[in-house]
Amino acid sequence: MTTIPAPALEHVFDARILVAVPCEIGETVAGSRRVIAITGGIVSGPGLAGRVMPGGADYQTIAGDGLTQLHARYVIEAEDGARIYVENTGLRFGPPEALERLRRGEPVDPALIYFRSAPRFETAAPRLAWMQTSLFLATGARAPDHVALSVYRVA
Repeated sequence: MTTIPAPALEHVFDARILVAVPCEIGETVAGSRRVIAITGGIVSGPGLAGRVMPGGADYQTIAGDGLTQLHARYVIEAEDGARIYVENTGLRFGPPEALERLRRGEPVDPALIYFRSAPRFETAAPRLAWMQTSLFLATGARAPDHVALSVYRVA
């Protein structure tokens, strides 16, 4: 039998996604719900550069133990004007006191928080079609006014 190679990660871009103050929905049967508007941002890296367009949002569900399920939807506009629709689903978890500081909008050392996601991309731009035929993983960090992501293609 042939040995199957382990996947490798190729850095594609870093993003600084600007966010508004969370809109708290409150406790529901699924957990605490909130929606955070995406107001802009920048993208830079070896595979993509451009800006995050305002108008997207991150839809969050927070369980009783603090596990946050994230589902962000937004659009990146590349430097040449090509647009990429992004759906980014992930998890954020950490010690209760660090999660509470995040929830209050206070800075937290990213090393304390597990923040991983799996972004998916759609585009009409032929030069970016490769983004639709690969899997991607991202690591993240939440700051009071933005989310920082490092996005990698699984090779």
